[in-house]
Amino acid sequence: MGTALTEDGYRFEHPTMSMVLSDMRIPRTDPGPGDMVPEFRVTTTDGATIDNADLRRDGRPTLLVFGSLTCPVTESAGGGLRQLHTRYGDQVRFVVINVREAHPGAATPQPQTTQQKTQHAVRLQQHHQLPFEVAADDLDGSMHRAFGPRPSSAYLVDPSGRITFRAHWSNLTEAIEDAVAAAASGHPAPQAAVGQTLRAMARMTRYAPQAFDTAGAGATRDTWKVAPPFAVMIAVAKLLRSRRRR
Repeated sequence: MGTALTEDGYRFEHPTMSMVLSDMRIPRTDPGPGDMVPEFRVTTTDGATIDNADLRRDGRPTLLVFGSLTCPVTESAGGGLRQLHTRYGDQVRFVVINVREAHPGAATPQPQTTQQKTQHAVRLQQHHQLPFEVAADDLDGSMHRAFGPRPSSAYLVDPSGRITFRAHWSNLTEAIEDAVAAAASGHPAPQAAVGQTLRAMARMTRYAPQAFDTAGAGATRDTWKVAPPFAVMIAVAKLLRSRRRR
């Protein structure tokens, strides 16, 4: 069982099997294409405020991406997001929202103060060298939970605040680019939503050792406890990476 830092279990010290299984699906009640963005208010690493009114004032479509330092999916998405911003950053606004740590460890524990959460957002931006806005959700994840607290998903939002595209996983770079390119040219996304969980998991496996190194002691052990198949995949990826370096 995981140890919760909050009564509702949103902030945790150790993940549980139920959390892992919950991440694999999107309930019908969660916001999706055609829905308006839930009300939110977050602060960027530069101290600026982003909320629903700010999205409308900007006038561009916005790609909202949720993620954290210790999330292997986020780790595998960073390079793709930088490339997409290089291509479409003039026409589409990019915003990453730092949420709860997916795999907290000794080096990157679950934040317990707003200051710690902001520090994690700064580290996330620096780690991935993101040249666009990164904001920290509040300590108990008000924005994250309003969208559905999966570890690293992506949403394309039109200037009115309506969701036009949803990717279950933020490392589905090709599908996200198709949606962003369409929005940049004023067209609807070819697909309103993509899941592709197997592809996302396969892609993030080789990046998981880096995410767990960032997390520190405890993250790998917890994964062996709650998701042994995933842990095996990570161990194999780490072994192959070490052999290639020789």
